[in-house]
Amino acid sequence: MRAAPGRRLPLAALLLFLLLQQPGSSEAWKQHAPRLRLAYKDLLKSNSSRLMLASGDGLDFQALLVDEDRAWLMVGAKNHIFLLHLDHPSREPEKIFWPASREQVEHCQLAGKNVETECANFVRLLQPFNRSHVFACGTGSYQPVCAFIQLGARGKGPGAPPMRLVTHSLESGRGRCPYSPHEPFTGLLVDGELYSGTSSDFMGSSAAFFRTWVHGAEQSYIRTEQNQDHWLHEPAFVGAYAIPDTYNPHDDKVYIFFRETAMEAGQWERRHIHARVARVCKNDVGGKRSLINRWSTFLKARLVCSIPGPQGTETHFDQLEDVFLLRTRDPQNPLIFGLFTVSSGVFSGSAVCVYSMAAVRAAFSGPFAHKEGFDYRWVEYKGRVPYPRPGTCPSETYDPLLQSTKDFPDEVISFMRTHQLMWEPVYPQGRQPVLVRVNVPYRLRRLLVHRLEMESRHYDVLFLGTDEGKILKVGLAGGASRGTEVISLEEISVTKVPSPILDMKLSPKRQELFVSSTHGLLQLSLYRCELYGKTCTDCCLARDPYCTWDSKTCAPHLLTEKRRARCQDVLKSDPLSQCQDTAEGTAATEKLVFGVEKNSTFLECLARSPQTTVRWLVRHGEETGLSEIRNNGHFSVLEQGLLIRQLAREDAGTYECQAVERSFSRPLTRYSLRVIRHEAMEVPPYKRSKGAELGGTHQSPRPRTDPHPGYKGFPRALGAPGTSLDVYCNALRLQERQRQKSWHQKWQHPSPDSKNGRVRRHPQPL
Repeated sequence: MRAAPGRRLPLAALLLFLLLQQPGSSEAWKQHAPRLRLAYKDLLKSNSSRLMLASGDGLDFQALLVDEDRAWLMVGAKNHIFLLHLDHPSREPEKIFWPASREQVEHCQLAGKNVETECANFVRLLQPFNRSHVFACGTGSYQPVCAFIQLGARGKGPGAPPMRLVTHSLESGRGRCPYSPHEPFTGLLVDGELYSGTSSDFMGSSAAFFRTWVHGAEQSYIRTEQNQDHWLHEPAFVGAYAIPDTYNPHDDKVYIFFRETAMEAGQWERRHIHARVARVCKNDVGGKRSLINRWSTFLKARLVCSIPGPQGTETHFDQLEDVFLLRTRDPQNPLIFGLFTVSSGVFSGSAVCVYSMAAVRAAFSGPFAHKEGFDYRWVEYKGRVPYPRPGTCPSETYDPLLQSTKDFPDEVISFMRTHQLMWEPVYPQGRQPVLVRVNVPYRLRRLLVHRLEMESRHYDVLFLGTDEGKILKVGLAGGASRGTEVISLEEISVTKVPSPILDMKLSPKRQELFVSSTHGLLQLSLYRCELYGKTCTDCCLARDPYCTWDSKTCAPHLLTEKRRARCQDVLKSDPLSQCQDTAEGTAATEKLVFGVEKNSTFLECLARSPQTTVRWLVRHGEETGLSEIRNNGHFSVLEQGLLIRQLAREDAGTYECQAVERSFSRPLTRYSLRVIRHEAMEVPPYKRSKGAELGGTHQSPRPRTDPHPGYKGFPRALGAPGTSLDVYCNALRLQERQRQKSWHQKWQHPSPDSKNGRVRRHPQPL
């Protein structure tokens, strides 16, 4: 296989390169901050979510299956299968208790496995078989088992039978479901056949891609070759999808996405994990004299997701975590969204790349990789390729005489035994990721994409699950001609305690997202429009394609009755042209503040959104214009406001704090700063001598070292925005009078007529 052009960076330089790839300014980093950030408790208060299932024992809700037409959600968990009726949230969910047998649990414990987290039946596969049955598989305490689930007769009255496990359909799940509840795997049920990528032994050391029948007496199977590293080498399966190649169903193929240890990686490469896409023909039945019960059309190619850098360097994300197939109007050309990660001792990061089926098919139609030479290196195969081309499905599209893969010539079968790898990799659209997150406190694990068709364009919204129980909502705007713009919308904690997101399912019809973790299942609305703000400007600046301004509130677009919705087009959501409240927002209230010369003063200004950049302007005098304030030794522009380190007389003027977002700016607050001269804060001489005259020759046993005791907190208080000078001066006068009064009474001799005389140690006799 040809390596991606360019050289890899050493780890030390790789971190620097990634940092350089990101915009260095604070304004650019703000674009990565979500518009809305919600903690778990705030999410529950927002009335946009519902906890559907919860478990303190860790039921591991790993598998989800949703039926939008019949409004139910099936959940596979530890020893249980649940069925929830979405139209009746108050109804108790139907439940099947499906544990492993006592003998299986004991055998698992004797093998050294954990009784709580491994020695149980973790249901990991739920696939629809027909309208009345679902095919389910579980780990069976390291003895995989599969069975059919019969759905209850819905709508036939209270006496209708509930969901039940068809016990006579129980059979071994080997080659269909993994032994371990933690092992990555994939399963796809198509036309009564299950395609699964999983381990085939107790130790998990041998993994393969299988096809098995799930019903009937036929027990035939087909799989990848065993103990052949050039077929599969320590694979971790991520996803599988059936995609038609032509209008002839005999050309249909199943595409498999996984990562594996790359055999072709050179010794100079420190990372040997490569992301792969493989494919097989649905009508592949193996060879006649060779490759019996083995795939005879299995081919694979590398998926490249990298950031191009200077001088031919590239930063690769090779750890494929999840894949989502976005169906389009053309069933033969869906879009493939891949979620990748990279991790090392220096940095970690995640990226999302988008691939077209044209690029995938081009790689499989290109040259093969081949081992040859004295050092047995991988090179491009330039010999004669047999006919029909290896990987071709038997159909009349290419050769009417080929009715089955058993009809392939021996030359084709022999070639397929040693040539699974393609030389050309598959590159993403634009040759770079559409989303990159590096050096963040989480790793992306799950990916869903929802496409919104609106007017003459569409928008893709990504829902990303992290390893800490958060859901990121990110919008993609633009296209190939103008580039993709990333719009960070939400970051929501959907778990009470940090735990990885295990599965996610989308319901476009209901506008809901179902998210599962170890301890719970949550139903989440796709939007929280009202939390963006109460004005049209806030709604437009959010640029959420689900939300629009309906002349009163920021409301969901699909629920509004207004024909002309405002700010719903994220590319045209300009408040100046879309909103009528922008003129009102330009009039910020002016606050009068005072500062003392040679003291620091702080003017507070808080942005309404993490994506907003604050800009400070100042005008000295009525005749001068506004000029922008820059960070220097005198001024410090902070996230909370403006700090003037040492106030000078020339700092007096009008200060305006503006919120800047994209090309739109609006004033948030305005201050009129008056500077009090330092000399005015000196205590007058007559006040200093007045105390001495009243006190005679007596001196305080603890003289004050502060020459201005009454003004100790003056600069600090005047530095606070909005402090009234009259209020503070009145407080100072009262404080001074109380101090003088207490000082005078302390040193005044008691009067002989005083009722409260001095207490004597020996009272006089009566």
